[in-house]
Amino acid sequence: MINAAVQPLTTLVSSIIFFKISVFGAQLPLVVLWLVGGALFFTFYFGFINVRGFGHAVRLVRGDYADPNHKGEVSHFQALSTAVSGTVGVGNIAGVAVAISMGGPGATFWMILAGLLGMSTKFVECALGTHYRRENPDGTVSGGPMYYLERGLAERGMAGFGKGMARFYALGIVIGCMGIGNMFQSNQAYVQFVNVTGGMDGSWFSDKGWLFGILIAGTVAAVIIGGIKSIARVAEKIVPFMAGLYCTSALIIIGMNYEAIPFAFEAIISGAFSADGVAGGALGVMIIGFQRAVFSNEAGIGSASIAHSAVRTNEPITEGYVALLEPFIDTVVICTITALVIVTTFYYDPNFTEGLDGIAMTSAAFERNISWSPYLIAVAGILFAFSTMLAWSYYGLKGWTYLVGEGRGADLGFKAVFCLFIVLGASIQLGAVLDFSDALVFVICVPNILGLYFLAPSLKARLKEYEQKLASGEISSRRQGR
Repeated sequence: MINAAVQPLTTLVSSIIFFKISVFGAQLPLVVLWLVGGALFFTFYFGFINVRGFGHAVRLVRGDYADPNHKGEVSHFQALSTAVSGTVGVGNIAGVAVAISMGGPGATFWMILAGLLGMSTKFVECALGTHYRRENPDGTVSGGPMYYLERGLAERGMAGFGKGMARFYALGIVIGCMGIGNMFQSNQAYVQFVNVTGGMDGSWFSDKGWLFGILIAGTVAAVIIGGIKSIARVAEKIVPFMAGLYCTSALIIIGMNYEAIPFAFEAIISGAFSADGVAGGALGVMIIGFQRAVFSNEAGIGSASIAHSAVRTNEPITEGYVALLEPFIDTVVICTITALVIVTTFYYDPNFTEGLDGIAMTSAAFERNISWSPYLIAVAGILFAFSTMLAWSYYGLKGWTYLVGEGRGADLGFKAVFCLFIVLGASIQLGAVLDFSDALVFVICVPNILGLYFLAPSLKARLKEYEQKLASGEISSRRQGR
């Protein structure tokens, strides 16, 4: 009944957001063009900040410039961990397999390129999110696209326009967080758990999704009740662990397939520019790779800037540097490693993907080398889903409090509803509702990127000032001071 009621609206929103144009026979989604076009512009406009700012970003994350007296709630590393927990998810395991099944190994090349370009977008949106954040009387902060759209555009004489876009963004992130960052995650965690405990026919949990949902919701509630500080404390521990566990396991598989590594790189590079295969040839492969990358690292969506805005710093530009590491970790590292596991497996068995898709394909590639690896994939998938729910609960909360105002009642009420949706996601089928909320997550990239274009010149001036302070020694690291 819920699906039937929502389906017409879902179809309308999805058709608008994911509208495609045909380019040399390849279908290009306009939302992907909008996101990749923005990433390309910011990369050139800010002088390849994604490359030249990488070293400084690493130094910031390890605490070289940290000052506990600065305003904010969490450290650079905690902010990065929280934001990464929101992007590193099931898509890193399943989405890569989907891209390869649709576009072949060559899609990996374009995923990597899109990830590198997305680093520049993350720099812009997270630096702006921190600059325009609101400091609340109780010492907490609220930031993100809602605030830089409202306050930044007001400075440029577009107060009404900025306020309208900010409210639209806030509404989109509230509704969207219940789908992509909540119900989808709990559903996938439940599926993974059932698969490794006997399957739908043998697992005691096969008809008890509601119980699994309650257990996950209770765990999530125990973390998010303490706000961003609690979320960040958990994220800084669980993100390195789950990413390290998955990447180490994947690297072991790649090492076991060492004979196939030259084949994998040749397949990825030649496939990226091949005129054969999917519709539109190389352009089609490029589109598939770009699409999976932007859907994975969320550069241009603006959500990560909400977490980064909570950082302790008096120099907002610093969090832009830190944020550019996100797409590198999410797409360039984790997605690439997943792709290499799959592509090296093709060397030994070109037909192993028959009848498989998404996470099942990745799991099969692991299992070919280590028989018990599906259990590891399940653990990683559940951890990815759990951490994503933590981050997105905070994103949705800040969208909600922007709309209704800060307050204990609004805070607890939203968190209660969020946990209820976790239970729903694990226990019932809500395909159309999920599609609708996911579409809303991507529709908010339109006002977000538009706002970034308007605010880019002022940010560029602030970046120049910051770089001058670094060069003059006005800003120095604690390591230099010792």
